[in-house]
Amino acid sequence: MTAADQTTAADQTTVTDQTTGPDLSGSRDLSAWAGVQRPDRAPIEGRYARLEPLNAATHAAALFEASAAPGAEARFRYLFEEPPVDAASFQAWAEAAQAKTDPLFFAVIDRATGRAEGRQALMRIDTTHGVIEIGSILWGPTIARSRVATEALFLFADLIFRMGYRRFEWKCNADNAPSRRAAERFGFAFEGIFRQHMVVKGANRDTAWFGMTDGDWSRLKPRYLAWLDPANFDAEGRQRTRLGVS
Repeated sequence: MTAADQTTAADQTTVTDQTTGPDLSGSRDLSAWAGVQRPDRAPIEGRYARLEPLNAATHAAALFEASAAPGAEARFRYLFEEPPVDAASFQAWAEAAQAKTDPLFFAVIDRATGRAEGRQALMRIDTTHGVIEIGSILWGPTIARSRVATEALFLFADLIFRMGYRRFEWKCNADNAPSRRAAERFGFAFEGIFRQHMVVKGANRDTAWFGMTDGDWSRLKPRYLAWLDPANFDAEGRQRTRLGVS
């Protein structure tokens, strides 16, 4: 991917929205389909957020603070890891995560402060069929439910669909009501429950599956861009209108 491919949200051009609801056609001619490339370990720039490939040396200290801030038990309840107990153990986790290619971890940088305030990953990367998932999401308390977090999701979606991926997935524990609400707010379509899908932290996990297609994105992207426009926020950063994806 060239540097020109990694444009900011502000650089995107809106298109006319002529559809409603999820794209269910799946009927395009794919006889020439040859798969897609893997995402690069390269920064992705936005207006409010910047996604940087996770680097333990530069991100671990700030990410530890965001991860261990009050409310950590709730933030980690449905993640595969336990809340960090100290900076040294978190440094070890960050070094291990940095070395992985799937999941491919990124730090979420709040451009207003320059600090890493969260992390997210591209995972289950299927270049043969053009399917990819966002997962291992932890948005710390300073960016959770903010335009920084929303743009962080947008930047992943816009990147992978511009690369030619056909499907973007969100999965979570079926008991994780906040994650399920977030998936629907972001425009993912609920697709069902995989019962007894995993054993996580000594307990059963039924998994709720959500998906977004490239056809969905042609409808959703203009709505994201309208919501992310600075004119949609007051002086305190509060939204004037909600992100409408339905």
